[in-house]
Amino acid sequence: MASDHAGYNLKQDIRAWLESQGAQVKDYGCYSTESCDYPDFAHPLAEAVEKGEQPVGIVICSTGNGICMTANKHQGVRAALCWDVPLAELARQHNNANVLGLPANFISKDKALEMVKTFFATDFEGGRHERRVNKIAIH
Repeated sequence: MASDHAGYNLKQDIRAWLESQGAQVKDYGCYSTESCDYPDFAHPLAEAVEKGEQPVGIVICSTGNGICMTANKHQGVRAALCWDVPLAELARQHNNANVLGLPANFISKDKALEMVKTFFATDFEGGRHERRVNKIAIH
């Protein structure tokens, strides 16, 4: 998981829930609500996903846009900005997203947890979507 200061509290809530479910969570920062720059934390998370050190990630900032844009600079990272459960489900099913991006200032904790649950419970459908996903990365 990674966030900036605006996403810190939501990240802590999601992390606590994930750990209560037995998940081991790597926290790439930030570590407080003190103002900071989201790329400083998004890049290390995205590098870990890119290298296969982490299978998936969650990134959070105020709108979710900047932190997703940063993560998506990395080859093999497909960060999807989601603000509702069906988007999280389709991001996995159709886009094989491996990073869930959340907009902390625009969703509730409960909505975020539902999206996290859905994201992790949903598989990539493959098929016609595989062809499209394979065209995302620049080789």
